[in-house]
Amino acid sequence: MTDSTKHVNRPFILGVAGGSGSGKTYFAKDIQKKIGRDCAMIMQDNFYFDQSKKFDFDGGSVNFDHPSSIDAGLLVSHLKVLKSGKAINIPTYDFKTHSRTSSHLLIEPKPVIIVDGILIFHWKEVRDQFDDLIFFDTEESLRYERRLRRDVEERGREAEGVKNQIIKQVKPMHDEFVEPSREYANRVVTEKDDYQELLDFYSKKLSKLC
Repeated sequence: MTDSTKHVNRPFILGVAGGSGSGKTYFAKDIQKKIGRDCAMIMQDNFYFDQSKKFDFDGGSVNFDHPSSIDAGLLVSHLKVLKSGKAINIPTYDFKTHSRTSSHLLIEPKPVIIVDGILIFHWKEVRDQFDDLIFFDTEESLRYERRLRRDVEERGREAEGVKNQIIKQVKPMHDEFVEPSREYANRVVTEKDDYQELLDFYSKKLSKLC
């Protein structure tokens, strides 16, 4: 048994959701940096089903913003294992080949676990695993500007293809699935909120659990 699991009875699991490009991941990573070794982070993106046989680049045959693209059942089972005080090995996803790789990421049951993703509040079974739920409600044009930049710079895609995906899939899925899930959040964060104040509040709150 590692040092990180000796003193953990039941991790506090924080869900951070919001549209693609809303700033949720930035916030989650900032909290993790503040808390340090007592905090682990799980990304929804690791739980994509393997789409390598269907993916046609920008043809639109794979909708990565639809709940059916995410293995929510596996996410739920992993969170339950963490709650029991045991480590998990989550899958890793290659966005260039759109396949699950052969490697896994070890996540130990730290005192604080942060789960990040656009759709994590959509499923009741997933929501039930969270002790606190934060939703980032960011203006549409800013979200899509960030999404475009990320997909081009980090995932090697063509700008025109990303724009088409935003129009045909990202926006419709946000309106149908992501935005409605904000009602389940304990706190909704808008651009008017003071980011540093929010970060300090949650960092102090979660640090007390470590």
